[in-house]
This record gives sequence, C-alpha cells and structure tokens, in this order.
Amino acid sequence: MTADSDGTERTSVRTYVPAYQKEQWREHASELDMSQSEFVRTMVQAGRSGFEPAEPTSTGDAPNGGGQSEPTSSDATPGVDGLKTRVQEVLSDGDHYDWDELLAELTDDIEQRLDETLQELQSSGRVRYSGRHGGYVLDE
Repeated sequence: MTADSDGTERTSVRTYVPAYQKEQWREHASELDMSQSEFVRTMVQAGRSGFEPAEPTSTGDAPNGGGQSEPTSSDATPGVDGLKTRVQEVLSDGDHYDWDELLAELTDDIEQRLDETLQELQSSGRVRYSGRHGGYVLDE
C-alpha cells in the first residue's frame, strides 16, 4: 500500500479476465489517454452508480458494514467523478498550480487531440466539415 499526500492509502486489486477482454480494455484506455488502472477504476465507479442507494447513507449505515458511506459525486455525469478525482491527482504532488497551469494539466492538450481525432474521422469518411453549415457533421 502507498499513502497519498492527502493521507489516503492505496492498495492493489487483482482480477482475472479473458485475454481478449484485457486487450479491449487496453485499447479503450489508450483511446481515452488513460492508464489501464485509471480506466478500470473509472469504469467500475461508473458501473457502481446503478447499484448505490438513492439517498446517501449516514455514517454507520454503510452497505458494506465499513462504518462509513462512500462520498457521492455531484459532477454532471452521475457515477463518474473524473474531474474531481483528476484535480486531486494533479494537486497531490504538493506543487502549487495557477488556473492556467491546472487547466493545461486537466485538458491534456485537448485541442491537439481533437484535431487529430477529427482528421482521422475525416480520413475514414465518418465525419466531414461543411463550410456551408459552418461545422462538422457525421457523414452518412
């Protein structure tokens, strides 16, 4: 186990899946610019959202008997607290970030990734740019 700068401990979780499934996860994580660990963590948390109680439980009433309830997210995507988690991960190194530096860390050069993705989609004929309509559209 390792201790994060905020005092939380991390531990590994091991599971076994068919080789084809691990490869699919690896490819999907790569497409999302995520590590395999980050991808699996995010997908598990997203999947758990459908199994959580409608109202947060009070301390001591946790469904797992652990004595505390898990924090819930107020992010726009229910069950996926990616932005909050990512902000904490970036800030966990103890450095100070101004707004622009933090934004740059969180967006991972999104403009470059969007440009590359649109070029790929246009090359494959799946998306086209319409000057007449002033934007991109699926090419069906």
